[in-house]
Amino acid sequence: MTDKATPAADAENSTDALPEPEGATQIIDTDYEIGQDNINYRKRFVLEFDVHNPVFSVSALTIVAFTILTLAFQNTLGPVFEATRDFLTGNLDWFFIIAGNIFVVLCVALIVLPLGKVRLGGPDATPDYNYISWFSMLFAAGMGIGLMFYGVSEPLGNFTAAFEGPVTGPDGVRTDWAPLNGMSGDAEGARRLAMAATIFHWALHPWAIYAVVALSLALFAFNKGLPLTLRSIFYPIFGERIWGWPGHVVDILAILATLFGLATSLGIGAQQASAGLDFLFGFPSSTGGMIVLIIVITAIATASVVAGMDKGVKRLSELNMGLAFLLLLFVIVVGPTWQIITGFFKNLLAYVEYLPALSNPIGREDDNFRHGWTAFYWAWWISWSPFVGMFIARVSRGRSVREFVLAVLLIPSIVSTIWMTALGGTAISQVIDQGMTTVQTAALELQLFEMLAGLPLTSFTSLVGIILVIVFFVTSSDSGSLVIDTVAAGGKINAPTPQRVFWATFEGLVAIALLLGGGLAALQAMAVSTGFPFAIVLLGACFALVKGLMAEPR
Repeated sequence: MTDKATPAADAENSTDALPEPEGATQIIDTDYEIGQDNINYRKRFVLEFDVHNPVFSVSALTIVAFTILTLAFQNTLGPVFEATRDFLTGNLDWFFIIAGNIFVVLCVALIVLPLGKVRLGGPDATPDYNYISWFSMLFAAGMGIGLMFYGVSEPLGNFTAAFEGPVTGPDGVRTDWAPLNGMSGDAEGARRLAMAATIFHWALHPWAIYAVVALSLALFAFNKGLPLTLRSIFYPIFGERIWGWPGHVVDILAILATLFGLATSLGIGAQQASAGLDFLFGFPSSTGGMIVLIIVITAIATASVVAGMDKGVKRLSELNMGLAFLLLLFVIVVGPTWQIITGFFKNLLAYVEYLPALSNPIGREDDNFRHGWTAFYWAWWISWSPFVGMFIARVSRGRSVREFVLAVLLIPSIVSTIWMTALGGTAISQVIDQGMTTVQTAALELQLFEMLAGLPLTSFTSLVGIILVIVFFVTSSDSGSLVIDTVAAGGKINAPTPQRVFWATFEGLVAIALLLGGGLAALQAMAVSTGFPFAIVLLGACFALVKGLMAEPR
């Protein structure tokens, strides 16, 4: 494919086109060329632009308008955001759960079917990154901040709700949020159920969502020769119409879902980093402090974006994985070691035991748990999927479909289970065996640090925890900016740097606007609001993916 930029720009941007497939592949014959609909201004008035006109314009104007309105009416929008979140999670929980189940079933089928032999990039393609770099990048981008924020709070919260049993208010309304109505008074049963429910939210289902998007993008870009944008996935459905408004809508939804999903994570990360600084150094945890933190870290993320994939994102991801491994190893060694080791296998068995019930979309009575946890999580993962999926696709060329799905689906799921077992299991043990009520009653963003306070070297490990939150913050922002910019540039993978700076800046601004306009409820509301329409898009992508794979030589 060639680039329709000006001749002078052709040599400068020779890397805008993707590598040609290696070996026999089913290339789609289309007249579309990358960048043909772009507005291209290069080296004029200092700035450079190379953006896809409808996609960039609609997305950017929507985000700018949203940010301005939220900041202008921050005192009145809080209840609106909260009502939006509650309506979507309360009425569409069944849809999110069914969609998540479909993604898991499709991934398992691709592992065992002959379609798994297809190689991304062609039969002769070789991987661009080794296993360590590949895994570090996909995992750090995938859910780093979430694991830090919820690694202690979700297992411990699930245990508390399950163990204490249902709570009924004076109006007769159940207010518990225990999974499957809990295990009232049974400490061991509550522990098993709590860990099973936690693993359910962080293992196969979220990574299946990411895998479907990443695999679809990689197939249609590296094997079919189409641009690396979400619209390319739908060529088997829309044909040449994907270059018109059907494709524009898909890409616009992808950008909005990605940016608001990232803003949710950035806001959550800022809350935890601010709480950690207060816990360790006595810096007051306030909204103003969180805003300053977002500004500083967004600046760091912007610098990483400018550095590019290999110099910025790759190095930070590997640093993060190293620090996370050291923190995990420390908790396992100085915590309840034998309980953690045996708990890993017990928790996996509990997960398998409770998986059918937890993934059942109908006939359940644990409304608060399904609405407040599962539906929100599934919407959050789906809103992240364009960003994580495209990022994983960009670093996964040369892998077979079977190798790709096994790695993306199983390895992060196992690591997430180990992480939750070590951190969450330690916190539960502190409550049951040591009577540490402080970790149980602390705010969500503080529970990680309260758990570490019950172990040796509290100051050092807490500092490592803060650094991890910040660097996960940075890797999510910079890799997300690179992905959004690719979509907004019509599939160009080497668009001008000012565009990446624009997206990185507005990720921070949107996070600030949402914090001021309603806090955590506002962050969750936007993740759910953008996750729902994109879930419909992903269900269509499942059909297109299978059809595309069936046409490939194996």
